Amino acid sequence: MSEREIPEQYLEGYDRILTEVAATGRRLTRDELASRRALGEQAAEAGYGLRSLVIAHLAAARGAWPARGEDAADALAAVQQAVDAFAEGYERAQRLAVRQEEAARREFIDDLLYGRSDLGRLAERAERFGLRLSHEHAVAVARGPVAYEEGDPVPRQVERALITRFGNRSILLTTKDGRLLCIAPGHQQDVLTHFAKQAHAATDGGQVAVGRPQPGPGGVVQSYEEALNALEIAERLGMDDPVLRASDLLVYPVLARDRQAMADLVHNTLGPLTEARGGAGPLLDTLTAYFDSGCVAAEAARRLSLSVRALTYRLERIHRLTGADPGDPAHRYMLQTAVIGARLLDWPHSAAA
Repeated sequence: MSEREIPEQYLEGYDRILTEVAATGRRLTRDELASRRALGEQAAEAGYGLRSLVIAHLAAARGAWPARGEDAADALAAVQQAVDAFAEGYERAQRLAVRQEEAARREFIDDLLYGRSDLGRLAERAERFGLRLSHEHAVAVARGPVAYEEGDPVPRQVERALITRFGNRSILLTTKDGRLLCIAPGHQQDVLTHFAKQAHAATDGGQVAVGRPQPGPGGVVQSYEEALNALEIAERLGMDDPVLRASDLLVYPVLARDRQAMADLVHNTLGPLTEARGGAGPLLDTLTAYFDSGCVAAEAARRLSLSVRALTYRLERIHRLTGADPGDPAHRYMLQTAVIGARLLDWPHSAAA
């Protein structure tokens, strides 16, 4: 915006102040400084750029500049005071606008993820943040070693990376419960992949989960919950993959859906392991490593820092206690499902299991 487009109202009284200061050598009064700050706030709220406003002040100063050279120092000091107060008011209004925008976005995110608003109204508010809720969206959630809030360096770093790469695509990046959150159109998986890469790096190796694309406002909630569930499953099962995709983990929610049936399977299949010396923990770890390594004894022994002979002894001990042979394909599925259930239920540590 050029200086000619700045309305005179934002320079009201400015030339009079400069003329009086040049004539008397006084400093600006408290009321004059307050008026400059108020005008700065009004100009910011009206959407004028600070650069154009400063140029307008300098142009006005040229018009009111004293004819006598000895008065120039006082006039220059007045310009400095006036522009500084004006900029202070402008920046104050800008900070308030940012806080209000963050509050509005936070309220929108809460309403979107918890369904606390009329869907029609929610869809209207979503457009303000670049989302069209009639389309499919997918949600990615990243967690790091600490909790993050909007405005923290890590969210800002990830947001800059996404804007640099994708510009003004319909992307919403925010924080929720200390985690980073990215909502993107469902067909733009490259956005979520890039978010996952950037968030993993910015959070010093944090883990990222990506929900499946889902349609409508409820789809955002569903994709978000899938991402959260993936993070929870990864924590319970000790998965250290940097990126988890809910579509790859669908078997686990299915297994955990009937908690009582899963608890019965765990107790009936693995319960006898609690009679072993040292408890069920070491033998459960043995089964976990054995199944995770594709039932390859040498690889499982390496993961457990055991000799193959020691691992074989443990597998035989499991067979004697449970009656199920880990090496027998007929028994393997039941044992592996029970092991997964034990990890999901935190058995044998959790009494709820």
